[in-house]
Amino acid sequence: MSLPVGKLIAIGGAEDKGSGENGNAHQGNLNFFELGILRRIVEEAGGPLSHIEVITTASTIPYEVGNNYLDAFGKIGCTNIGVMHIRNREDAMKEEYVERARVCNTVMFSGGNQLRLSATFGGTKFLDILHKRYKQENFLIAGTSAGAMAMSNTMIYEGNATRAHLKGEVKITKGLSFVDTVIIDSHFEKRGRFNRLAQAVATNPSCIGIGLGEDTGMLITEGDKMEAIGSGLVIIIDGHHILHSNIADIPDGNPISIENLKVHFCEKGNGYIISDRKFLMEARKGAVVRKQVDVE
Repeated sequence: MSLPVGKLIAIGGAEDKGSGENGNAHQGNLNFFELGILRRIVEEAGGPLSHIEVITTASTIPYEVGNNYLDAFGKIGCTNIGVMHIRNREDAMKEEYVERARVCNTVMFSGGNQLRLSATFGGTKFLDILHKRYKQENFLIAGTSAGAMAMSNTMIYEGNATRAHLKGEVKITKGLSFVDTVIIDSHFEKRGRFNRLAQAVATNPSCIGIGLGEDTGMLITEGDKMEAIGSGLVIIIDGHHILHSNIADIPDGNPISIENLKVHFCEKGNGYIISDRKFLMEARKGAVVRKQVDVE
């Protein structure tokens, strides 16, 4: 199977842009998000003249969210930013939006509720176009918070952090499937979601868990190589070497037990190769070395 030509940027979230999850915006986070993470998105998209479309489907306040992104991208010199207020499956099938998906350089999914994204776009022509362009072109798909969580094939859609150590409390469904064999969680440290992601990985040990801190993201290239970006921390949870797990044998509501769960902490510049389950101290250098080995 050929590797995707495009890139993904999954962001852990920063301020409340309409998710309904935070009561107040954190201005320091907002500043970094706009000037740091968004700059990297623009760089990977091809520069300030690139055509970027923000998709506000996950949010319950789409117009406010859209305006926030227009302002944020405008502050870093972007002039070709569109906003798609796709609210339902009927909207997702409109030719106007389908055509905009065909011609832009980048799409960015806002935060909110990730289940809105999978329920709205699953099986649509709109999503098919994004998949095709991601696989065949230098096309960038970015997402923050819920928009990041929906990128994977296996998606957490519900799970109270205080009860996530109990079997059955973490709910999983199919996401937008831009990347396989990973499960992404956002606001990871701020909202204490380690147990949530650990349970998701324990029930799907073929997957790598990616816990994204706020102001932090993962750039994924070739569907396999990851580079941590931003100011915070990315936590990788690897269940491949689990020796003991009681999760298949206990009733719902009972505490889970897991032996030999592997964890990596990644700061800016660190990387990870999904297929090899390998931590890289220097993501860009590691990617070059890997390419040389592949050629040989």
